[in-house]
Amino acid sequence: MAKSEMNNKIKLFFLILILTLNFSCVEKKSTENKTNKPELVETSKNGTLKFTSGIRAIFQDSKGNYWFGSHNEGVGVYNGISFKYFTINEGLSDNQIRSIQEDKNGKIWIGTAKGASVYDKGTFTNYLTKTNEPKDEWHKSNGDLWFYAGEEDGINRFDGKNMNYLTFPKPKDENPNNSYGVTGISKDKGGKVWIATYAALFNYDGKMVTIFDHKTLSLKNNELLHIRSVLADSKGRIWVGNNGIGVLLIKGDSIINFSEKNNLIHPTSTRRGDKSKPGTLEHIFAIKEDSEGNIWFGDRDTGAWKYDGKTLTNYTIDIKLNSQMIYSIYEDQNKNLLFGMAEGGVYKFNGKAFDKQF
Repeated sequence: MAKSEMNNKIKLFFLILILTLNFSCVEKKSTENKTNKPELVETSKNGTLKFTSGIRAIFQDSKGNYWFGSHNEGVGVYNGISFKYFTINEGLSDNQIRSIQEDKNGKIWIGTAKGASVYDKGTFTNYLTKTNEPKDEWHKSNGDLWFYAGEEDGINRFDGKNMNYLTFPKPKDENPNNSYGVTGISKDKGGKVWIATYAALFNYDGKMVTIFDHKTLSLKNNELLHIRSVLADSKGRIWVGNNGIGVLLIKGDSIINFSEKNNLIHPTSTRRGDKSKPGTLEHIFAIKEDSEGNIWFGDRDTGAWKYDGKTLTNYTIDIKLNSQMIYSIYEDQNKNLLFGMAEGGVYKFNGKAFDKQF
């Protein structure tokens, strides 16, 4: 074999080796970023949502698409004609959805039970819980996307570049059995963030965190604090929904049990999460203010309640449902009020009653 031919073969071998190594590096980087190119699955050619588990999140994006987050079946997207579905098979962090929101760049952020998934131009990028754990992040105020971070004692906040895990400053004399998994997040008109957890409510003003726990809220010994929802309304009031003791209302320095004041806790109630009687407001999993200023409550056992500032009105969503439990309440761009049910359907309020929309 000629020397020049031998040299050419050696060069070809090294070229193939370099190309192989470069390809391997690209593949490794993609895995580390946990980015997936999803393929849309099972498209429904009508307006019927296939989910049978609870609708935990409803959102309409800037393009008009509706996003529905289920309890254990992933996400459904409706474009006005048909549904498309995303699950862990298409790149989601988990099939249990806790929240859906859109950032200023049009990316859809989906909070799941195991981290946040970002959908952008056909691609999912996942951020696991406790991605980063800096000690001083509570003292920075540029973050605007907040997420459930597991059944632990903190919350995830995306600051535009990184997903940061922030630990709650828990009460010193806390019960060791308390859970601080995040159940609700709401921003007030002053920019403060109100974070509901099972055992306490936290208020973050950009500099410090204030705790509202069993002691701070002046609850009775037999009352179990089990927060499932929070709303900071347009009037500066903070509504706190509990699973057992009804609605707490924080107005300035005043804290009252709104349900109790309106005689909506049954005299025989244990106030500890037992099934409640009709006509009571004791287990609130969703709270929403509509465009007219009405406050809506979604109760686990008794359906929907509307408070117009003077009167409380109770509604049954659908007598055909096995449960009237409401997981989520959302007002879309056309001011339609939508209610996500524990059985999987989405109902629209028509001004007097409820029509199944999806």
